[in-house]
Amino acid sequence: MSNNALESMLDGISRWVAIESPTHDAAGVNRMIDAVAADVAGLPIAVERVPGKDGLGDSLILRAGARTGGRGVLVMSHVDTVHPVGTLAKDLPIRREGDKLYGPGIYDMKGGAYLALEGFKRAAASGEARAPLTFLFTPDEEIGSPTTRALIEDLGCQASAVLVTEPARDGGKIVTARKGVGRFDVQVEGRPAHSGSRHQDGRSAIREAARQILLVEALTDYARGVTTTVGMMAGGTAANVIPQFARFSVDLRVVNPADGEEFTGRIKGLAPVDPDCRITVVGDMNRPPYNKTAEVAALYEQARALAAEIGVDLQDVPMTGGGSDGNFTAALGIPTLDGLGIDGDGAHTLHEHALISSILPRTALMERLLTRLG
Repeated sequence: MSNNALESMLDGISRWVAIESPTHDAAGVNRMIDAVAADVAGLPIAVERVPGKDGLGDSLILRAGARTGGRGVLVMSHVDTVHPVGTLAKDLPIRREGDKLYGPGIYDMKGGAYLALEGFKRAAASGEARAPLTFLFTPDEEIGSPTTRALIEDLGCQASAVLVTEPARDGGKIVTARKGVGRFDVQVEGRPAHSGSRHQDGRSAIREAARQILLVEALTDYARGVTTTVGMMAGGTAANVIPQFARFSVDLRVVNPADGEEFTGRIKGLAPVDPDCRITVVGDMNRPPYNKTAEVAALYEQARALAAEIGVDLQDVPMTGGGSDGNFTAALGIPTLDGLGIDGDGAHTLHEHALISSILPRTALMERLLTRLG
């Protein structure tokens, strides 16, 4: 591909990044969905828009490729980001510095989604795809895909292979295994009292929560690949009131389903240290573990061979702690490759950037996979 092709793709990626689309801004997410649909207008690609649920944005399904009626290849991207509206103007403007292109959501994952769509468009236009092709764009991956999991699993069950365009790792490596993810909200109720005149009558929910947080954090077992993180906490109403309520969130990461079940039980089984306090835990495993099964390994080796044909040395990383929508399809036994998006760094930060030099090779790789798999 020529330098003109690269500049055109840089313009397209920048155009997508300029559309701020945090998950809970349905209007912004839908503007992104509009942009995707506009980018395939006039091509031999069928477009289906799925209305959003629970106040979130829409999904978009694109279909192309062979019309064999058999199982095909599913590509998955999400258009939502973690960056709030205003990040572009205040903290992370789109800018180019050497090989780096900066912008909110460019690495996770608008850059990868854009280059994958370019590969999809080329595969559709060429008519060379051996299998039916489906491309799903979703609005809510960054919060665990609560409204789209069923759609992901339904389309996944119709596929023989799934390609996920989450960011590349460590210089372009892809992902073939991810930990499972659990999310829990712990509510603690104590007994309020005046902190001066009635201190002895109070039962501090914050003190109880602090004890429970230490117990939860102590569940981390690096040898088993299990981590527990309390990432948020809140409580109390005023400095001179023994707090009646407190709450904290728990993030759980596990390597296998058995550990997910065990540690979910341990978190849900939290008991108060102070018998006068009460604890309520809600939540569960959100994303099942995604393991490098024999089927995943076989798809990876096939992808490596196809990549080598176009001069790309495709490598994978060991199991990573971050979850994605690929966890859902892999857990159903559908061979899944992840991390096929753009290379770069700084996901979810104010130095998020993509590597410009990765755009053309990753686009060519996606086109190759879409035309030759199946």
